[in-house]
Amino acid sequence: MSRTQSLQDVLPLTQPVFHMLLALAGEERHGYGIMQDVREQTNGALQLGPGTLYGCLKRMLAAALIEESDERPDPALDDQRRRYYRMTELGQRAARAEAQRLASAVAAARARRLVGRGKAGMAEGKA
Repeated sequence: MSRTQSLQDVLPLTQPVFHMLLALAGEERHGYGIMQDVREQTNGALQLGPGTLYGCLKRMLAAALIEESDERPDPALDDQRRRYYRMTELGQRAARAEAQRLASAVAAARARRLVGRGKAGMAEGKA
């Protein structure tokens, strides 16, 4: 399977892939750690099941958005069966580009008064 090297080939990112890259932005994680982080990021709105998680991981590896890490925590503190993943340079570029695309979409929604400016506007029902 050939690895994707072009940013245009991987954009736009799906919601699960974007949030999984966000989970890997700060540190290497194993699959369950990614699942937990995505749930926290989205306040439970996006909960990845094992099929979605591992399907996305497989596609992200093939697209060179992530790679498996060779480094392992202390074996006494971790299960040796766990695989750890880290974001690649392409993954970082893709996450930045997707974040910018989403920010532009929110700005357009605000300009059309579909989204308020901050929590106070949303709580009062202001658009």
